[in-house]
Amino acid sequence: MTKVHPTAIVEKGAQLDDGVEVGAYAYVGSEVSIGSGTVVAHHATVDGYTFLGRDNQIFPYAFIGGKTHDLKYKGGRTGLKIGDRNVFREYTTAHLATADGGFTIIGNDNNILAYSHIAHDCFVGNRLVMSSHAALGGHVVVEDYAVIGWGSGVHQFCRVGAYAMLSASSKLVKDLPPFLMADGSPAAVCAINKINMQRNGFSQDEIETVFSAFKTIYKHGLSRKHAIEELKIGAKSDSCVMKRIIEFAETPSERGLL
Repeated sequence: MTKVHPTAIVEKGAQLDDGVEVGAYAYVGSEVSIGSGTVVAHHATVDGYTFLGRDNQIFPYAFIGGKTHDLKYKGGRTGLKIGDRNVFREYTTAHLATADGGFTIIGNDNNILAYSHIAHDCFVGNRLVMSSHAALGGHVVVEDYAVIGWGSGVHQFCRVGAYAMLSASSKLVKDLPPFLMADGSPAAVCAINKINMQRNGFSQDEIETVFSAFKTIYKHGLSRKHAIEELKIGAKSDSCVMKRIIEFAETPSERGLL
């Protein structure tokens, strides 16, 4: 059964599936839809044209579905779509898109720790770990299994590749390719994210292939264009991890490759 604390405010029009829990002094706006098993803890807010899937956890003082910070906002119906089994810890924020009909999108099984911020028009995949006090600027794309370290910031329109990691207290101003690790302010690629690959079942051969790509791009003194050409004709060009790196590097980018 749906459980709504007597002190909570659930506006008329909000849609709560069976099994949703809304805690004391929480607020749920009139355009919100919440899937079964999701818990909105005490003093949390879910507002705007927001869709939450199943079994999400919204911790105290989180604000999900706030109006975009973008000064280009001209009105209209903008939204936020969130999948299943996500965790939004204390004081986290996730904002609506900017343009009428647009959506900020967050996938499944993401763990967003305290005081972190996901801005307007971001696309976040699945199984992101985002440490506390981190922030994604507007229009950022984060692929699956990425890690954003404590106190780090990602510039607007940047991309973070799958299984990549941005180290603590770093500032990312260009795209971080899959499987790699970046550190510093501004961030620079410093290593491969070997631990993340090991934890997620990649073979030793795949890890060595990524290390080879890392050396080709960042250690051989080649231009980015020539480094990618080297990867495409190399012995491991058919590897799934190599294909992922090449595809990421060749995708049109607003910010350019780190």
